[in-house]
Amino acid sequence: MTQGARRSPARRTVLGAAALTTAAAAASAAGAGTAAAAPGTGTATGAEGARGGAHRGLPVPAVIAHRGASGYRPEHTLGSYQLALDMGAHVIEQDLVPTRDGHLVCRHENDISATTDVADHPEFASRRTTKTVDGQALTGWFTEDFTLAELKTLRAKERIPGTRPHNTLYDGRWTVPSFEEVLRWAEKEGRRRGHPVWLHVETKHPTYFRKLGLGLEERLARLLRRYGRHRADSPTFLQSFEPTSMQRMARLVATPRVVLLWTPDDRPYDFVDAGDPRTVADLVTPRGLDWIASYAQGIGPLLDLVIPKGPDGRLGEPTTLVRDAHARGLVLHPYTLRNENTFLPADFRRGTDPHAYGDVFGAYRAYFATGIDGIFTDQPDTGLLAAADHRGR
Repeated sequence: MTQGARRSPARRTVLGAAALTTAAAAASAAGAGTAAAAPGTGTATGAEGARGGAHRGLPVPAVIAHRGASGYRPEHTLGSYQLALDMGAHVIEQDLVPTRDGHLVCRHENDISATTDVADHPEFASRRTTKTVDGQALTGWFTEDFTLAELKTLRAKERIPGTRPHNTLYDGRWTVPSFEEVLRWAEKEGRRRGHPVWLHVETKHPTYFRKLGLGLEERLARLLRRYGRHRADSPTFLQSFEPTSMQRMARLVATPRVVLLWTPDDRPYDFVDAGDPRTVADLVTPRGLDWIASYAQGIGPLLDLVIPKGPDGRLGEPTTLVRDAHARGLVLHPYTLRNENTFLPADFRRGTDPHAYGDVFGAYRAYFATGIDGIFTDQPDTGLLAAADHRGR
């Protein structure tokens, strides 16, 4: 889910670390409401009615498995999704990119160099190329240069082995899943468990792919209709860092929509392409939130937009983000809280090993206290314990 369109892979790897500590200080507001509770988790607050039940059935705060249980398995694999669901995650996230023959597959980026064994396949050596994606030059192998059948000959691997060496145990175990495979998996698991499996589905680089003739939204809408996830009460969220992608989805399906927000100075790439001068700082003002609420049901901000960090990397005072977005009936699902020191605010790191676990429960307490409706995490089991602590206060 992390915004990476104009950032190097190395920067994407350390999203949430100290490099971002001061970026959100300029943010002024945005947020969301409180969900209806799942059986056994208590009841929803009155704010749920204002949002029209866009996430009916979810507890507050909801735990969203970021690319599955990506803290324990290679991201965006059926193994990662299954483990997250078995742990009890309330929602499972998918990022979607297309293949050359028009299938949607689950990868965080269309550049699959770091998440598959494509480099070990001599038959695809000539596919390695340099492309400009959302203004950033990237060299590697890209999903849009492969058919689905060709992608299925590759195996997934851990994206950040230096941080998560234990995940490399599972390198090669799973293939790259198509989104239709995930929909069938969710359907089967929903029948087995007796309740729907919630999904949080992101369109990646939609402007870039539309210009290639591989528009994401229409393809996604067809699949949502085929599997009955096209209605306003569907157990699904759609999300994108490009607001116009969610506007387009609003014309195609009624599925609840979320606008993702990066740092205050960021301009969504669709804005860059269209010459729209607005930045995220503009979108989190009351006027910007009113605009988002005209076509979406929620926002997914960087955690720094909820509580900015100071120059020392420690958490400062919360913004008015949650209050302002809740006032407009918007749900708020910020991203991404991870257990490792390198991703935590400085005041919750423990010891000197950047890859060791810090005081993530302390960080959860700080973020949950702001009233957010849910949170993305790579370690759903930790998030679930923290959410239970919060609800049990």
